[in-house]
Amino acid sequence: MSDSRAIPGEALAAALQRWGLPLYRDVPLARFTTSRIGGPADALVMVEDVQALADVVQGAWADGVPVTLLGGGSNVLIADRGVRGLVVLNRARALRFESDGRVWAASGVLLPTLARLCAERGWSGLEWAIGVPGTVGGAVVGNAGAHGGDIASCLESVELLLPEEGIVTWGAGQLALGYRTSRLKTWPAAPRPVVLAARFLLRPEDPEVILERMAAFNAYRRRTQPGGASIGSMFRNPPGDYAGRLIEAAGLKGARRGGIVISTLHANFFINEGNGTAADVRALMMEVQRCVQERFGVLLEPEIEFVGEWEDETADSGGCAVRGEIRGA
Repeated sequence: MSDSRAIPGEALAAALQRWGLPLYRDVPLARFTTSRIGGPADALVMVEDVQALADVVQGAWADGVPVTLLGGGSNVLIADRGVRGLVVLNRARALRFESDGRVWAASGVLLPTLARLCAERGWSGLEWAIGVPGTVGGAVVGNAGAHGGDIASCLESVELLLPEEGIVTWGAGQLALGYRTSRLKTWPAAPRPVVLAARFLLRPEDPEVILERMAAFNAYRRRTQPGGASIGSMFRNPPGDYAGRLIEAAGLKGARRGGIVISTLHANFFINEGNGTAADVRALMMEVQRCVQERFGVLLEPEIEFVGEWEDETADSGGCAVRGEIRGA
């Protein structure tokens, strides 16, 4: 682990002082993730304001400190060795309902909260998000979606913090939103832009109709997806098929590595039974990829993101390098 006492530098220290934010050191990150997995952060700060978020990140960048943003803690696997540099817990949750179906949401707003509040006002377009864990920022980066809807279908613009240009506004078309991906997710080099806020354009509809649809989505999710500590959907659906179907057809429901088991309800979910590690998850992902590719000729690509300090190569008993095999795209 790098020496967390070297953080903050001058610029980050000034930003923290301006906003009265405490800095915590060597903080285990498992409690901030939906999988309850994650080693320690060298340094951690929690922000509750969009301007504070931008100021803190810019300060860290100026000091040459790597920055990792953590929102709802879903769809990420944090290394057992933890995360070097600064982890920013994004709790910026301001909301502003504007005219003509537009809603502005800070990047730390929880998706289910946003979906519910919009529905109560009779604004349709985000009801698919009622059961989707995570925040607006992460949803924009990964073009989150469910039940036939996604971020791309209702996003108008985003406010971004770019390393060189500072704060800018991009239209949705500039993000190259695709199936569970975006220009931000595939950014070629660190540091990656930070989503500060998003503006959605929704359409009017009877609130009762929207809420009924959301209730049906929630009921379906409870029937088809497991509870417990999980990262979320592990692999992207390949064209014309479903990752969960392929994993089940390969006979892998209930397979386990260490404290991680593949759900018997939905095979594209891995459950942490209490003592699972990131290494367990990676090993199980490798096993799934190998079995599915051998049987069906399909290499499943991870939907989750890998965060933190990983060994350059970690080989399983079959001698396959985890890093090379599971990175997918």
